[in-house]
Amino acid sequence: MKKFLKREKAYKRTSLEDPLSGVANLFDISVVFIVCLIIALFTAYNLLELLNPKSEFTLVKKTPPGEIEIITKKGVEIKAQKITNKTLFGEGKKLGTAYQLKDGTVIYVPE
Repeated sequence: MKKFLKREKAYKRTSLEDPLSGVANLFDISVVFIVCLIIALFTAYNLLELLNPKSEFTLVKKTPPGEIEIITKKGVEIKAQKITNKTLFGEGKKLGTAYQLKDGTVIYVPE
């Protein structure tokens, strides 16, 4: 009789456990980990202002090949512009001249 009860208890214990419940828990933990990494990256690069709809700022970033990227945010609109040293070919016309003053401001004078 004792052998039968031991087998029945062992059977109940294994039949009630779901083998995929551990995988679901790992998935939940990985999602939380990914969200934490994204928040840490935004904090490390001081980009939390991107999430604020009222903020306005300009970010100038230099890439390793020597290109400069200017990211401008006004309200909810974000614009990214890349500036490069490559020579441009094609037809066009001169639109004006830009001057930089001693205090660092740039003035554009159209033709």
